[in-house]
Amino acid sequence: MRHNVDTISVRADEKFDEQNLADFLKGKLKGSDNSLSVRQFPGGKANLTYLLDYGSHEYVLRRPPLGPVAPSAHDMAREYRVLSVLHQSFHMAPKAYLFSDDESIVGAPFFIMNRHSGIVVRTNMPSEFADQPDAGRLMSIALADALAEFHKVNFESLGLQSLGKPDGFINRQIEGWFTRWEAAKHKDIPEMDEIYNWLSNHKPQTSESALVHNDYKLDNIMLAADNPGKIEAIFDWDMCTLGDPLIDLGSLLCYWIDPEDPPFFKQSAMMPMDDSFLTRSELVKQYAETSGRDVSEISFYHVLGLFRLVGIAAQIYIRYLKGQTQDKRFAMFGDMIPAIAQFALNIILAR
Repeated sequence: MRHNVDTISVRADEKFDEQNLADFLKGKLKGSDNSLSVRQFPGGKANLTYLLDYGSHEYVLRRPPLGPVAPSAHDMAREYRVLSVLHQSFHMAPKAYLFSDDESIVGAPFFIMNRHSGIVVRTNMPSEFADQPDAGRLMSIALADALAEFHKVNFESLGLQSLGKPDGFINRQIEGWFTRWEAAKHKDIPEMDEIYNWLSNHKPQTSESALVHNDYKLDNIMLAADNPGKIEAIFDWDMCTLGDPLIDLGSLLCYWIDPEDPPFFKQSAMMPMDDSFLTRSELVKQYAETSGRDVSEISFYHVLGLFRLVGIAAQIYIRYLKGQTQDKRFAMFGDMIPAIAQFALNIILAR
């Protein structure tokens, strides 16, 4: 057990009736006849994730965040659909066991998946890898290679061909995230209009479609505790769909830090500030070599990823401003939102 390492007691405002859940799950999972103990995984800034410990067996429960959520966001039914089959072709996907849309059980739709153990890297290099000077490089290569492997999955063989509509995917991303931004913004940011217009006028021509994770980044990856170059599991599949695979690479770049980035980005970095990590351009090159894809238009996907990141941050920040979540980590989003928009605009102007 690693309870004192990777879980916390359930936050006061994110508790639910544990006995109610235990009664519902009894007989549906191996070990569920035993008494249930619930703890919470503290990482992540959206969906809530809990450890279900039956003593002989452990599982993970995922549900949407507190408060109103945007339509089609935090889709537990979609995530369950993907993870109930994806593990058959892609070993880094967790296996999902059951889904329920009965909100009387934990307060929202939820699903149960298997428990993985390992290291999730966030803002600091874990002590387990501190004595490995090439740990960041190994993580970078593993991330790029795993993404390339995932994009090769035959989704039709898994029955996922109706998961999304590849035709018009990029256009729907642009329009959809602009609509979400307009609905969630706490103030007007003119740069977002400029970015929207540029994206609308510079859509790349693509006919390729693949499974798209849609939130691929370092802290959604679990690494082996003894090997920074080995991925144990990839999490957060609730936005998985069919579309242009390069959107995943663009999203990954949004959370990546380069030495020449502005100070604010370094201060709010979601990865360790370690020179051993590949640069963004090196990361793109690694993916290109492993996947064989043309990445010449990657700046478009990077800007689109930042555009979407602003939308995601706005949805979270407005819930914080309205008191629908008390998580103090979200207070900084008010400064982060305009900084990300300006960074995206700078990429456009530098082309």
